[in-house]
Amino acid sequence: MPHEFELAKEIELDATPEQVWEAIATGPGIDSWFMGRTEIEPHEGSRSRFTMMGGVDESTVTAWEPGKRFGYRSDENPDGIFMAFEYLIEGRDGGSTVLRLVQSGFLGDDWETEYEAMRAGWDMYLHKLAQYLAHFPGRTARAVISAARPNTGDPVRVWAALTAAIGLSGPVTEGAPVRLAVDGLPPIEGVVDYAGLPSYLGVRTGDGLYRFVHSGPSRRNVLVLGHHIFSDDVDERTAEHAWNSWLDRVLA
Repeated sequence: MPHEFELAKEIELDATPEQVWEAIATGPGIDSWFMGRTEIEPHEGSRSRFTMMGGVDESTVTAWEPGKRFGYRSDENPDGIFMAFEYLIEGRDGGSTVLRLVQSGFLGDDWETEYEAMRAGWDMYLHKLAQYLAHFPGRTARAVISAARPNTGDPVRVWAALTAAIGLSGPVTEGAPVRLAVDGLPPIEGVVDYAGLPSYLGVRTGDGLYRFVHSGPSRRNVLVLGHHIFSDDVDERTAEHAWNSWLDRVLA
């Protein structure tokens, strides 16, 4: 039976309302910090499309007030499940902006697990949005790398293999240096910018935001990569293949 829910988040961003609008209400902007690929027609009542790993979800834009308010609602499933999103943008003195997000709708039978996953996931993605606006202003991702492996097993073992592969030892803390080699790509050096184990790990380099996500036992132990690379030299197809091969080796 569908369960009604509402989830609210707020973050202050070191960016202007115009910069925040470009990041949350345009396809190239969203593709620079969120998962998958998004296409948006820029007016109220239009359709938007979200594509990830072969799946496509379509929505209707319900609010379009540039620099102030953006909303959309997914198409309703036969069982009544849908998602609605509303972003409210408020400029502050000094050039910063407060962004408020409200996500609502109806979830399925396992709604509590899904709700907790969304709540924690938004903390990570809003942090990633802040990193994008602070470190890559005015730029959009040249490559969006997505990969997923279900049934990876014990999260402790998976994280041990993953952190070792990116040069981390001991407790994972923000600011810790990261260095890894991915066959076919230039060496990657950066720092941990989000330490949210056992679910999330974020790395920021001079040309990218890299995310490693583990769903946990209640959601099939899926390990997901979600990377955004801003270098003009990157070839998306080559990078996607290289990261998938790297992930297979790490999990072997």
